[in-house]
Amino acid sequence: MIKKYLYIILFIVAIVGLSFVQYQYFRIGLNLAGIQFNQNMGEAVKDIKDDLDPKNELTFLVGSAIIKDDLSFNLSQDSVQDAAIYFLDEFLREKLLQNGIKTDYSFRLFTKDSIDFLQSKKLNPRDEKVLRYTVVLDGYLPVLLEDKVMLELQFENVNRYFLSQLNGLTIPSIIFLIIIIVVILWVFRSFYLQKNLITDTNEFINNLTHELKTPVFSIGVATKILEEKDHDDERELVIMIRKQVSRLKGQIEKVLELGMIEEKKGFVERTELDLFPVLQDLVLSFDQLSKLDNFSFTSDLIGDSYKIFGDVYHLENAINSLLENARKYSKENGTISLLARKEGRYLVIEIEDNGIGIAAHDMKKIFEKYYRVSQGDLHNVKGYGLGLNYVKRIVHLHKGKIELKSVLNKGSTFIIKIPLVKDE
Repeated sequence: MIKKYLYIILFIVAIVGLSFVQYQYFRIGLNLAGIQFNQNMGEAVKDIKDDLDPKNELTFLVGSAIIKDDLSFNLSQDSVQDAAIYFLDEFLREKLLQNGIKTDYSFRLFTKDSIDFLQSKKLNPRDEKVLRYTVVLDGYLPVLLEDKVMLELQFENVNRYFLSQLNGLTIPSIIFLIIIIVVILWVFRSFYLQKNLITDTNEFINNLTHELKTPVFSIGVATKILEEKDHDDERELVIMIRKQVSRLKGQIEKVLELGMIEEKKGFVERTELDLFPVLQDLVLSFDQLSKLDNFSFTSDLIGDSYKIFGDVYHLENAINSLLENARKYSKENGTISLLARKEGRYLVIEIEDNGIGIAAHDMKKIFEKYYRVSQGDLHNVKGYGLGLNYVKRIVHLHKGKIELKSVLNKGSTFIIKIPLVKDE
């Protein structure tokens, strides 16, 4: 539960941090847009000033509107003024567009005494959001009016214009941020759904193993009664049954512990032990099984002591699982061998069979949970794809290694390496 909230906090911090970084880039973009706007305006102001310097059709019309000359045109003074405003507005729009400025604007033509002659529309002179550029005119108009003439360009909502220039950056950034949030939320959802599935699976396994305890206990009682009847010809068989019942009981307990390992509620309890007698018992039991099932089994335990740090029950189950796999997947009258030896700082256990083998592309996935080979005759053997995954986990929990060598239709060799106690 703590990890769940930790992941959520980290997710929120990451999104907030990413949003803050995007905001800083956004501010930098706005500043760069403002700088670019000022540069463009500088070029536009220069062009406007140069074109309004000499006497031409536009400056003559503007001058006539200012001095209210009704002799040069067959129009009323109001019509001349409207025409001057219209053509001056078109002239300014063209110059701004030529310099890359496409936002709305207004203008006014006035003298140094703040007398307005021509203007497109009135803006609030005290509005701080209005951006103003003043062009001091030279040439024909100041000479005509015998006064200093200025043209003021006014831009309202210029920030909105800057934002429009950044749409190529802001919109993709927002889209990608939303995609990241959606993907992470989907991953969290999938993760917790899978976790709930694992929890349900473990509960099922726990319930199943608890149910198995009752028949195992009953079989144990029955074999004990048979052993007490003292039939010499059956004693060896009864002893083997009791050993296997005892082993099955231990395996059930270890499956319960494995469920605890899955949920991080328990762990493999490693203590210093000698694995040699454990292997001897396994070899003896499997040799007896080989005589009953008509397959050949050989073993070679080199040395007399294998001291390691480990959990005897889990290691016994893992090795027995490999032996059982070798038996299940062997051909008729197959051959299985177990070799154990010390090699450097490791105890090496090799289990070899001459069975149907495993294809190269399946060997990469053979230790994955629930994975089962579905080619050849392997699908005829019942199972759930848990055995080899369990073996690998147990070996890794003992800080060991597991290797597989296999040739299709020729057999397989599983090699387990577990660290020895240092004084070994």
